[in-house]
Amino acid sequence: MSIIFLLVGILSIGLKFTVVQSVGVCYGVLGNNLPSSQEVVDLYKSNGIDKMRIYFPDEQALQALKGSNIELILDVAKETLSSLTDGNEATNWVQKYVTPYAQDVKIKYITVGNEIKPNDNEAQYIATAMQNIQNAISSANLQGQIKVSTAIDMTLIGTSYPPNDGAFTDQAKQYLQPIIDFLKNNGAPLLANVYPYFAYIGNKQSISLDYALFKQQGNNDVGYQNLFDAQLDSVYAALEKVGGTDVKIVVSESGWPSDGGDSASTDNASTYYQNLINHVKNGTPKRPGAIETYLFAMFDENQKTGAATEQHFGLFNPDKSSKYQTSFN
Repeated sequence: MSIIFLLVGILSIGLKFTVVQSVGVCYGVLGNNLPSSQEVVDLYKSNGIDKMRIYFPDEQALQALKGSNIELILDVAKETLSSLTDGNEATNWVQKYVTPYAQDVKIKYITVGNEIKPNDNEAQYIATAMQNIQNAISSANLQGQIKVSTAIDMTLIGTSYPPNDGAFTDQAKQYLQPIIDFLKNNGAPLLANVYPYFAYIGNKQSISLDYALFKQQGNNDVGYQNLFDAQLDSVYAALEKVGGTDVKIVVSESGWPSDGGDSASTDNASTYYQNLINHVKNGTPKRPGAIETYLFAMFDENQKTGAATEQHFGLFNPDKSSKYQTSFN
């Protein structure tokens, strides 16, 4: 009997290990040729993708996710942020978009603000809105299931190399300090969008393509073999310098475009995605262990604005065929 229990225990550990290592994929909808939400959820399931991020409370997606067992990052829409500084509005938001789905949809994080910069008008709302959403989540007795956070990008890092010297800009420190205090108090992670692609094309004279694509052989002079680890560890170092040593980072976006810009190609994108999936099972030099990571994105989005590359981050085509030969586990 004890041997059976031992085997069950070992199998349980193995199963948990696999779940921790699986990657998620961000589901953006800025396209006029994309499948229905139900088709998208089915596509996630058929490819073994068990984590999703959506960028606003899309009720069609939330309905489709019911019973799917897919973990969800649910973003607050940017235009809603200011209203959530009112506690009643935050309660209404949670009662409309969270409480009705919480039993059947595995909402894991609520993201209050995506890539908000210290100078953005919305920056003044984030910390208060996070606290109000947290209060509403607690009132609904969902604080054990759902963590509240915000997603930053690498522009908030003033010093990134060597990674151990990573530090936020002075403006970012002022903006982030109450947010980091909130995350510590609530045991929530910081979400970070980490893109070696943009760092590489912005500094090609110092960064090799192999280093950005996880293809470099051996470590560099500061002990790093790839740009993703260096970027992520610079954020961890920055957190440590403002009292956030115990705050975990979830990589809420990372990807490589297949077209539309410098070094954007199908070959490079395919290499990046598969190597990233394989790599995040093991962690960084500073923080060993699996990295919870969300690939950007599920589909090319032909109505996205900005740089041409913005329309070419998809892992799948609108007809649901795979753009690359990708294994998500």
